[in-house]
Amino acid sequence: MELIEVNTPDGFYPLLIGEGLRHEAGPRVAERLGLVGTAAIVTNPTVGARYATAVAESFEAAGFNVAPVEIPDGERHKTLETANTLFGHFCRVGLDRQDVVVALGGGVIGDLAGFAASTYMRGIAFVQMPTTLLAMVDASIGGKTAVNLPVGKNLVGVFSQPAMVLIDPATLATLPATESACGMAEIIKHGLIGASGLFERLEKDKPGDPTTLIEQAVRVKVAIVERDPLERGDRALLNLGHTFGHAFESASGFVIKHGEAVAVGLIAAARLGAGLGECDVSLAGRIETVVGKFNLPMRVSGFGVDEAILAMRHDKKKMHDRLRFVIPVEPGLVKIIGGVSDDAVRDAVAAILDE
Repeated sequence: MELIEVNTPDGFYPLLIGEGLRHEAGPRVAERLGLVGTAAIVTNPTVGARYATAVAESFEAAGFNVAPVEIPDGERHKTLETANTLFGHFCRVGLDRQDVVVALGGGVIGDLAGFAASTYMRGIAFVQMPTTLLAMVDASIGGKTAVNLPVGKNLVGVFSQPAMVLIDPATLATLPATESACGMAEIIKHGLIGASGLFERLEKDKPGDPTTLIEQAVRVKVAIVERDPLERGDRALLNLGHTFGHAFESASGFVIKHGEAVAVGLIAAARLGAGLGECDVSLAGRIETVVGKFNLPMRVSGFGVDEAILAMRHDKKKMHDRLRFVIPVEPGLVKIIGGVSDDAVRDAVAAILDE
């Protein structure tokens, strides 16, 4: 069992990594919160069929009243309308500030449940129990929760830290290959941001023990969010590949999965960096090789350059109406640049489009 304490402006929260944690969730949450009340377990039909019973039994054994709720699966359901469904459920079961919301699922579930918990009654405790690799190494950490608007991704949200994060790598055994690949996109990203050894390991061979891989990737993100919990500085580095990636998701009508979009976004960011003289042109090729190695796409299709650029204009990370990009300089080192010409961005997008 690996324990990582994530420091926040208000204290800290524990992040635990260990096989079988889903069977221990109830007692660990009760100990962390110092109380038992109602646990609203938010999941989707796919995850719920596999893991909700075990998690519910662990909470019931700890003395919690369990109030499960399922919401539809998929990024297109990460909306204010779905959040309103959760608010209605919380009201019907009488949830209050002595209770807890448990997000059991991938990044969509974590974002929706966390957003709903953080805004219902001005905020009640929530616990992240990610079941996808992508959510384990990225979405469940750092306290960013949000929903999408029709014009863009994650445009309505709050910074709100979880009470704890429980990562059970055993849940990856039932993860579809495409979802595993999506998680690898974030691990590749973390290697490029702050762990050159991790990136080079991925270049040389495929990873073995998932617990070790998850821990290495998690520590990169934890180090950054501890320095910048509200994304006013270094935390923006975690957006490597995301300005492009979010635009690709939005322009495709969210047909492209988040991890797939980020993978292509990493390549586009390197191509932009090379075009601006910020990194060696060979870096884009190295990233493409690793991305392809894990069965992630190296190109996107279904929309044009203009649609992608328009989607970028709604990116929440822009400042004074100017887009900022995170550029990989070399494995383990990235930088933020602004004032990029439209032509440079268009060239980078065009290079990864299969129109």
